[in-house]
Amino acid sequence: MSWLEKLLPPKIQQTNPADRRSVPEGLWIKCPSCEAVLYKTDLEQNQNVCPTCSHHHRIGARARLNVFLDNEGRFEIGQEVLPVDALKFKDSRKYPERLKEALENTGETDALVVMGGAVHGIGVVAACFEFEFMGGSMGSVVGERFVRGVHTAIEQKVPFVCFTSTGGARMQEGLLSLMQMAKTNASLTRLAKKGLPYISVLTDPTMGGVSAGFAFLGDVVIAEPKALIGFAGPRVIESTVRVTLPEGFQRAEFLQTKGAIDFICDRRELRKTIANSLAMLQRQPADAVN
Repeated sequence: MSWLEKLLPPKIQQTNPADRRSVPEGLWIKCPSCEAVLYKTDLEQNQNVCPTCSHHHRIGARARLNVFLDNEGRFEIGQEVLPVDALKFKDSRKYPERLKEALENTGETDALVVMGGAVHGIGVVAACFEFEFMGGSMGSVVGERFVRGVHTAIEQKVPFVCFTSTGGARMQEGLLSLMQMAKTNASLTRLAKKGLPYISVLTDPTMGGVSAGFAFLGDVVIAEPKALIGFAGPRVIESTVRVTLPEGFQRAEFLQTKGAIDFICDRRELRKTIANSLAMLQRQPADAVN
C-alpha cells in the first residue's frame, strides 16, 4: 500500500481497482473551441452544441433527423439501396473493406439517410449526410437515395430539405460518383417545376462535388455557424494560387458577407426556423411554431 492510500479513508481504500478500470471510455469530450470538458450525454442533449461557447460539434445523420422531424409518421426512404464495387477499386485498401469498416463504425449502409415525415405538422422529406461514413462522400447510393427522396416529395407534394456534411465525391466510384451531380441536380429541377420548396442546410464541412452541386441550389440556403464550406480546401487553394487567403475564408460567416448563403442559424433553432420558412413558402400555418 502506498503512502497516499494509507491517508485515504477505509471505504475509499477498499475500492477495487478493477471497478475503476470498468468505467467506460468516451464519457467526456473536450471542446476544440473553448477547451471545456463536456459530459457526452449533456452535449448530446444539447444537439452537440457546446453549452459554454456554442461551438457546433458534428452530429450523426439519424441523431439530427430524430431531432428535426416530428415523432409521429416517420418513414425511411431508399434504405434498400446498397453500395457495390462496380470498378473493383483498390487504393491502399479494397473498397469493400472500407465499406465494411464504415458500416461497423456508424451502423449505416451508406453516407445518406433519407426520411419522410413532418416538421411542426408540415409534411416534408429530409435527407442528411453521415460524415463518419467515408467522410460523407457521395457515391451511387447517396445519389440514388437523394433522388428517391426528391421523387417521394414530388409524389406527396411536400418540400425537400437536405443537411449536407461531406467531403465531396467518392473517389472509389470514379465517374459513377461524378454522375450523381447531374442526377441529383436534375431531380431538383423536377421538384422546382412542381412548385415545391427545397431548403439546403450547409453544415461542417460541405466540400467538393456536393458544394458544386445541389448544396447551393436551395430556394433557401442556410448554414450552421462557422461551417467550412467550399470546393477545394483552403490549404490546397493557397498552395495552388500562392496567395494568403483572408481570415475566416470558406467559413459560413465569410460566405454570408459575399451573398453565397441566405443566413446562418444555430442548430438548436433550425427546426423552428425551417418550419417557419416552409410555412411562408407554402403559405400555410405551422403547428405551434413560436
